Amino acid sequence: MSDLTLGALYGAVTLIVMFSGMPIAFALGLVATAFMYFFMPATSLDTISQNVYEEMASITLLSIPLFILKGAAIGKSPAGRDLYGAIHAWLHKVPGGLGIANVFACALFAAMAGSSPATCSAIGSAGIPEMRKRGYSPGFAAGIIAAGGTLGILLPPSITMILYAVAAEQSLGRLFLAGIGPGLLLVLMFAGYAVYRARKEYGMAKAAYEGGGVKSAYLENEHFTLSQKVEMLPRVLPFLVLLIGVMIALYGGYATPSETAGLGALLAIVLIAVVYKLWHPKDLSPFLAATIKESTMLLLIIGMSLLYSYVMSYLHISQSAAQWVVDMHLSRWVLLSVILFMVIVLGFFLPPVSIILMTAPIILPPLREAGFDLIWFGVVMTIVMEMGLIHPPVGLNIFVIKNIAPDIPLRDVIYGVMPFVGLMFVAVVLLCVFPQIATGLPAMLMGGS
Repeated sequence: MSDLTLGALYGAVTLIVMFSGMPIAFALGLVATAFMYFFMPATSLDTISQNVYEEMASITLLSIPLFILKGAAIGKSPAGRDLYGAIHAWLHKVPGGLGIANVFACALFAAMAGSSPATCSAIGSAGIPEMRKRGYSPGFAAGIIAAGGTLGILLPPSITMILYAVAAEQSLGRLFLAGIGPGLLLVLMFAGYAVYRARKEYGMAKAAYEGGGVKSAYLENEHFTLSQKVEMLPRVLPFLVLLIGVMIALYGGYATPSETAGLGALLAIVLIAVVYKLWHPKDLSPFLAATIKESTMLLLIIGMSLLYSYVMSYLHISQSAAQWVVDMHLSRWVLLSVILFMVIVLGFFLPPVSIILMTAPIILPPLREAGFDLIWFGVVMTIVMEMGLIHPPVGLNIFVIKNIAPDIPLRDVIYGVMPFVGLMFVAVVLLCVFPQIATGLPAMLMGGS
């Protein structure tokens, strides 16, 4: 059996097992073990635990549970609600200010949590009811939160980028820096769309009211005094200081990513204890339980994905597939387009973690051969995977929104997120035309091109 035929069989069996409803980690582990049994020496089965342990014995991967703990401490406490409330109070007079407030709150929370679902849940649980109460259409409110939540895998500290850095053997610090420019670009694009859509909905509500209809909450004037605005700051500023401090420690060279993750987790717990008086064991148990649950699930997926990739490499599937792509002699931009299209299709069914760990051995060698900067590509791939988080049929963030706002029809949620998918596509095109958006900051602060 040729390597490509074996690879096709490997992929087909994987899809069949996954579509059976088996959890992703167990599906990947089962397929890898089965192919080890039938196509590799019998002694290889004795090395499964050793291979998984060796692949996961990475100091970089150690930072994942710590970043999750930091995000859980903030997300399971009132910090997310207070962060949103403060931004809203200062931006409420701006057209579409409530939408902008939610975009900014998502961005700031994402930079502290590093998780897309956590950002959606923490900001959406407060933001969606507030937007709907003030007249925003359900689909628009859901779309802002779902799209804003995707920033969790782009803005540092991004768990997805940590995994890409491990898979691509690239500098995590440089990759984190590369995500800042595109992340800010998406924040501005999302905020701009929020202004446009809010103006449009305001105009529709005003026309309906002047035509004898019911007065929409859009037309109500909300007012915050300066003292009310200032009163909201003390609860938010400590977490902004935490964010800035973690960034300085990481990019100033004072701590490694793992040390920074530990510092951030410790400071987050201290802050919620001081600011919200949450220091009893019963208060901390939700944070710790959520961290253990999410970390265990994620690390199990990582371990089985790495075993899956090891089998691909041993059977020369990844090498043959990469060579087959190279032998097609596609132009570099056609090659990039084909690979990104494949990532989009995989995003219909798989989370970013699995996509990175399953495809990295195949797609990175041809891209390196074609002369693409793998740091730049990591950012582009992350944005494409962000699109997968909010488009059907799977769209993890869509289902997070349905969980926190079950009365919003799924159709409205999907219609609400599609404009943001379009904005992400525009961002990818801009990064292809102006790669310095991603590469400029790492080159300026860390040297190199």
